Amino acid sequence: MNNDKKISTHYRHGNLLTAIQAGLEKQGIKPENASVEDLGPVDEFHIGGRAASIHFLEQLNISPSQSILDIGCGLGGSARFAAKTYGAKITGIDLTSEYVEVGQQLCDWVGLSDSIKLQQGSALSLPFEDASFDGAFMMHVGMNIEDKHVLISEVSRVLKSGARFGIYDIMKGNDEELIYPVPWAATSETSWVAEPKDYRMILEANGFVVAEENNRHDFAMDFFKKMKAASGAAGGPPPLGLHVLMQQTTAEKIPNMVANLAARRISPIEMIAVKGA
Repeated sequence: MNNDKKISTHYRHGNLLTAIQAGLEKQGIKPENASVEDLGPVDEFHIGGRAASIHFLEQLNISPSQSILDIGCGLGGSARFAAKTYGAKITGIDLTSEYVEVGQQLCDWVGLSDSIKLQQGSALSLPFEDASFDGAFMMHVGMNIEDKHVLISEVSRVLKSGARFGIYDIMKGNDEELIYPVPWAATSETSWVAEPKDYRMILEANGFVVAEENNRHDFAMDFFKKMKAASGAAGGPPPLGLHVLMQQTTAEKIPNMVANLAARRISPIEMIAVKGA
């Protein structure tokens, strides 16, 4: 089994649309009446959820006239938030066909199908023409990609000069081995967490200038502390949340990730890069 297949299998749920619909109905929400906000707890599969998306995407200066690429879009939660908030046209690409299919249905539910197109494909071979996009972003994607040189080269190829490219990835903080499983990988076999300096080097080698870099470690620790407190107060997780995606493995993956964060083996890092002429 090649790495793409292993990664796609890792994320595959099997009955995801039904699970999301059930979570909505527990809250008295019919799918056709769901909002982008209602779906946020389950469709933003990265540390910090919607709050992280707001902080990150604001730095990309997205405008209504732009066409933006969401790399590793998952269920398209960030794409829907960006389309609704900034009015831009968003194209998303992801390895996991179930995520793409369910994500497009969620776009239908919230009335954003005209603004968003999600498709299955690899970030290492983007099916787009050169200089097709005014901007791009990826959120918690690089950890599943070994050859980041090819990844960044492909992103550079499809972006116009002057375009902003945002990365919000989990990056290596020290040389200690990670505890597995974590949300993006069951073992180290499909986990390629790199240091911030590696990202900077590869970005610069592909014609980007890194304009901003933010370590969101403290934000991440606070996020998980609040999530644990809320779950305890409610006597369990909410109807919709990342546990819907990770199912029975949630109870192991989240504590392991928090332990890795606490030991500073990893941190979520934002990088905003600008493609040169």
